[in-house]
Amino acid sequence: MIILPAIDIKDGQCVRLTKGDFATAEKVAEDPLETALFFQQTGAEWVHMVDLDGAKEGSPRNSGVFLHVARNTRLKVELGGGIRTLENIDFYMEQGVSRVILGSAAISDPELVKAAVKKYGERVAVGIDARNGMVSGGGWLNDSDIYYLELAKRMEDIGVRCIIFTDISKDGTLSGPNLEQLGKLNEAVSCDIIASGGIHTMKDIVDLKEMGLYGAICGKSIYKGTLSLSEALAYCRERVG
Repeated sequence: MIILPAIDIKDGQCVRLTKGDFATAEKVAEDPLETALFFQQTGAEWVHMVDLDGAKEGSPRNSGVFLHVARNTRLKVELGGGIRTLENIDFYMEQGVSRVILGSAAISDPELVKAAVKKYGERVAVGIDARNGMVSGGGWLNDSDIYYLELAKRMEDIGVRCIIFTDISKDGTLSGPNLEQLGKLNEAVSCDIIASGGIHTMKDIVDLKEMGLYGAICGKSIYKGTLSLSEALAYCRERVG
């Protein structure tokens, strides 16, 4: 299982939200590049980055921050937030981003997802963010009537190979991931599943690894010190295969 430490950007700053509520934004680090370099030095190979302003406004807003990290680290950058056109996708792919995440587009524009997957294959992931099992988009501001497993199956059918699942009620709470929903998702589709939201301690990493998930995104747990990034990385490396 891969560990993806997270850097969320709002107004150019590294922040964390609680349950996706923009009013709860808390600055957690001084500099995005320095934070990414710390993750790299600790042994991470990936960094998960989110353009919070972009997610809310529907188009990229902090591109310079993400490209600065992609160009000045060895990390593979996984990026989501406000990526809703093929032009957005092309731009990031051509500038060194390793994987883009389509979230709202999976709900509103499945044809875009299909075109992106056809062009970029496994470099395109879909983010499924759910509240009480129902998918939410637009920076988690717009709830839909689509059940998360139904959307996952639709995405699998059009060729998506990687799904990032977030239980919004868990995100930023350090209360543990939603193992039940993640387990059902992992059984329902053949896609690689990355868990996001609620990860607190090494026990959560062990639980997710034992479920056979592809990856886990760790944000607040690293910044608050409840999870050792180096310990999590070492645990996952020792048990590969």
